Amino acid sequence: MTALPQVLLDEATLAARVRELGAAITRDYRERELVVVVVLKGSFMFAADLIRAIDLPLQVDFLGVRSYGDSTTSSGVVQITSDLSSPVEDKDVLVVEDIVDTGLTLRFLLENLETRGPCSIKLAALLHKPARTVVPVQIDYRGFEIEDVFVVGYGLDHAQRHRNLPYVGMLPGNES
Repeated sequence: MTALPQVLLDEATLAARVRELGAAITRDYRERELVVVVVLKGSFMFAADLIRAIDLPLQVDFLGVRSYGDSTTSSGVVQITSDLSSPVEDKDVLVVEDIVDTGLTLRFLLENLETRGPCSIKLAALLHKPARTVVPVQIDYRGFEIEDVFVVGYGLDHAQRHRNLPYVGMLPGNES
């Protein structure tokens, strides 16, 4: 039996912050055509809760990217594993990401989306690790800033495990 990750952000803390982010997004996007682009796989739980906290009509699409594989550090190579199903031209795009680590994956993703002609692109990220930043990325809606530790739970994984935990935690002995 493997030890459970140490809790860094519990369910109540996550839920409260997601509600705050949803309220801010609702205020900022009134009267606009919002498309929420959920970056798979890690952000699916955060995105589901965030979308329910946004009190606006909106569209949801998904974009799969991979840069970690089964490692605890980014490979630096970004692969699109699943593309958007609809165009985002002339629409306001909110990218929902689980964690901004080095910024390399997000820079690639944001530049790719910019070529598709949206009115605007903003970023909502559950977590940010500023100590790991290689390329600065503007996070318009930030959930939490965390130390340089490898986290799992609430959609985040290690080798496809621990996504189902209702909290964000750190695996024993796994620092990034």
